[in-house]
Amino acid sequence: MRFERKTRKNLKLTQYNRVFFHFYKAFVFIALIHLVEILFWSVFLISKDLIADPVLAILFAGSCYTTVGFEADTLPDGWKSLALFISFTGLFCLAWTTSIMIGMTSAYKNAWNQKYDPSNPDSD
Repeated sequence: MRFERKTRKNLKLTQYNRVFFHFYKAFVFIALIHLVEILFWSVFLISKDLIADPVLAILFAGSCYTTVGFEADTLPDGWKSLALFISFTGLFCLAWTTSIMIGMTSAYKNAWNQKYDPSNPDSD
């Protein structure tokens, strides 16, 4: 994973703030990927004339994708199972990226501890 390679390199060079920057950059990038996925589902819903209003399509896709389910299922008959499919893909994508972020958190914590360790001569 690119983050791990950069983290090892930055820790070796005692560039702790770069580890923090890469962590937050990865977090924002992952969040944007999820938003783009929701927009893709919305475009699909609109292109198939399943939901005419773009805002409602985004709300429905986001509701299903995050499995929150706050929007009513307004899909026509024959398309009702699409909500399940959107939920299934969102559930696994969110779980996968959550596990990645948890793994990245340990590297972040390691950099934080090294930066603020009083016995470390390179700490601030």
